[in-house]
Amino acid sequence: MVDVGMTLEMVQASQLGMKALGAGLAVGLTGIGAGVAEMGIGSAAVGATAENRDMFGLALLLTVIPETIVIFGLVVALLLLF
Repeated sequence: MVDVGMTLEMVQASQLGMKALGAGLAVGLTGIGAGVAEMGIGSAAVGATAENRDMFGLALLLTVIPETIVIFGLVVALLLLF
């Protein structure tokens, strides 16, 4: 027989832990996704810049765009925690 007598403090601590786990996953998985995206974009940007120096600004812009998803992940994490 399982004892299901959880106190209110135990439930609140469990909820706080799950919120922290969700916030960590939101930031961590978006960071991994952005890293994978930048892997391909960065190598193509370096190749394009090596062929034509005028492409540097566009290459830099395209390299920075995947980082915005990490900002969205951070916003979601902050919304979960507060």
